[in-house]
Amino acid sequence: MRLQVFCVDRLGMTRELLDILASRELDLRGIEIDRSGIIYLNCPEIEFEEFRQLMFQIRQLDGVTDVRKIQFMPSEREHKELKALLEALPDPFFSVNLQGKIDLANQPAEQLLGKTREAVLGETVHSVLGFNFHRWLEKDSAKHYSEMVVLSGLDYLMEVMPVYVADESDNEVLASAVILLKSLSEAKMPLAMRKISGDNGFEHLVGQSSRFRHLIAQAKKLALLDAPLLIQGETGTGKEMLARACHQRSLRREKPFLLVNCVSMPDNAAETELFGVAGTGGESGKKGIFEQASGGTVFLYEIGEMSSHLQVKLLRFLQDGTFRRVGEEKEVRVDVRVICSTQKRLPDLVAAGQFREDLYYRLNVLSLVVPPLRERAADIVPLAELFVSQFAQELQQAKPVMSDKLSQMLSQYAWPGNIRQLRNVLFRAMTQLESAEMTVDDIQLPENESASVINEETLDGSLDDIMKRYETGILTNLYRSYPSTRKLAKRLGVSHTAVANKLREYGISKP
Repeated sequence: MRLQVFCVDRLGMTRELLDILASRELDLRGIEIDRSGIIYLNCPEIEFEEFRQLMFQIRQLDGVTDVRKIQFMPSEREHKELKALLEALPDPFFSVNLQGKIDLANQPAEQLLGKTREAVLGETVHSVLGFNFHRWLEKDSAKHYSEMVVLSGLDYLMEVMPVYVADESDNEVLASAVILLKSLSEAKMPLAMRKISGDNGFEHLVGQSSRFRHLIAQAKKLALLDAPLLIQGETGTGKEMLARACHQRSLRREKPFLLVNCVSMPDNAAETELFGVAGTGGESGKKGIFEQASGGTVFLYEIGEMSSHLQVKLLRFLQDGTFRRVGEEKEVRVDVRVICSTQKRLPDLVAAGQFREDLYYRLNVLSLVVPPLRERAADIVPLAELFVSQFAQELQQAKPVMSDKLSQMLSQYAWPGNIRQLRNVLFRAMTQLESAEMTVDDIQLPENESASVINEETLDGSLDDIMKRYETGILTNLYRSYPSTRKLAKRLGVSHTAVANKLREYGISKP
């Protein structure tokens, strides 16, 4: 029980109260005295008759004006109110002690990290958020600090705020720190805050498959080099995002990253757009993309669509870094790194006379191949979780839980549109969702699309590549109706071992 004793401020009052408790053999669990002189006592619960006698005995003390039973001690009430306030915060929140360990975390922080609160408490903030707490204490003298961080593929503004308390001499003493993570979508993020620390952009690329990890490890190495980089992959695999990550990790990250869409740019305007135009009538000329990106990176999206005329000019620029503006004789020299992407096979275009062979070899100095989503099935659910989190933020609604059956279905679908298709499907589902769980019924997918659609994209690559894609579609669809390797082997008229090997090779899991 907790007692609130109203009394005058006189010497010995607290001692007399403690004597009464001792005479009744009541343990004192806590005592607090506020600035107005009110005394608070925390004792074990007692029977009603004994409680009535205790209250009478306290009221008889000289200077006591009243005594009441209350629910909480002042410190308990403050703690519970603070905890309730923190739980009500929509953004993840952490309280960190001076050893850099987490003492308190709210539910949004628990959801963000995908861990229980018990697992987070006691962990160092460096291992959880990647923030060097001790360097902040030493270097920044524990001042308010903010920076952009990426957690689980999402952007956050991390604010670190010191907590000072007054000691007995009314001097300000650092007691702890609080960390608040404010989620920011790319559309709402100020340009000045888009400089990401750490791996410089690669945190946005989510996946756990061996092919994805190999791609990222290779990309991080090539990002630091200055030679042209060619990124190949099907539509919707994230080639532009990978190019941006490579730029952010390079020494050119403080300079511009400019994108040129070779598909949508009219040929008659493309040369002016890329290389600029000379001035006329005393007016200064217009800078092209390459001049505007001086010191930075130019990303040529779908380089295979570039006209023959522009291919010649691009080849000369790649050879010595010089070009002429349209209508001007003076040569301009700029220092720019060129990154290209294509979903077509450039060697085939070269063989067909649609792409210059010398330009192909100039561009293909460094290359990355982004695998389609169907070949990295282990990444589908982590990507889906990321997209659902992003959409929940943008739509300002609670993040739903994906059912196990939905996760299985997403993993087994062939995704001809790759990551872009997955993202669009989930966005449509989020806008229609009315419950806290996302199920198979909320997802709209074209049936048997992986097996029935035959176009230039599905016929891309060698015969071996085409057959692998076709086999993946067949096995994925039939595995739903024959959910065991023996049943599936019998249906296809092959050995159980052959089917098991194919399922393992293509990363198709049991439905």
